[in-house]
Amino acid sequence: MRVVLGVSGASGAVLALDCARALTRAGAEIDLVVSAMAERTLAEEAGPGALRDLQALATRVHAQRDLGAGIASGSCPVAGMIVAPCSMRSLAAIAHGFDDGLLTRAASVQLKERRPLVLLAREAPLTLAHLENMQAATRMGAVILPPVPAFYLRPQSLAEATAQIAARAVDLLRLGPPLARAWTPAQTDGERHD
Repeated sequence: MRVVLGVSGASGAVLALDCARALTRAGAEIDLVVSAMAERTLAEEAGPGALRDLQALATRVHAQRDLGAGIASGSCPVAGMIVAPCSMRSLAAIAHGFDDGLLTRAASVQLKERRPLVLLAREAPLTLAHLENMQAATRMGAVILPPVPAFYLRPQSLAEATAQIAARAVDLLRLGPPLARAWTPAQTDGERHD
């Protein structure tokens, strides 16, 4: 079971590491493609060794410029793709089929092959262009998953919140049993749950 993990240059680089860890827990082989700006963001937000740590979790590492990589073809057997984080530039390119690099080409392949594509779109506030690009990508079959914490789970740290977001992204690929913590309603006096 192979999954493509694309990492764009948006803020939220830790989401890439958390997604890679969650995919590893799910037993997936990871085909990793990291944009040039993502390399910089990883270093700035997660430390100088973050790219190396991310690559160590991957089964295969592809250069962003390598449009001849296997994941650029629909004949490559992958279960889906996550872009974490997904910049508004990458979202726009995906929404409009502008396959100028391996990350956006691999995303387009998921859409044309009707495979799951999960975009952890990272920006705030949103412009009308951002919203329209999200709408266009959704119409083509992508799932837009803004990295919003599950506040109802009362995370005790940012790391706990981002790990939950990553687990949710992986769950959307439907690779196996859910990894994300599920919300369970509090039981009130006199209420019975069967």
